[in-house]
Amino acid sequence: MILFGEGSLRNALADFGAHYHTERNYQGLDNDLIDPSGDIVKIAGSIECRERLGGLLRYYHRAT
Repeated sequence: MILFGEGSLRNALADFGAHYHTERNYQGLDNDLIDPSGDIVKIAGSIECRERLGGLLRYYHRAT
């Protein structure tokens, strides 16, 4: 990843922090999310992929 200045570094860190705390499963918590959003309990619908940091981080979720 190539960062161009402090602004792009802050943006990358914010994206990583959001992914780490709200989208990434944790082995130590029985594969649960630390801070889940309200839409993770859906069991019907198509699966969508959300990408962060240009596709380096991916999160799969049900379509709303």
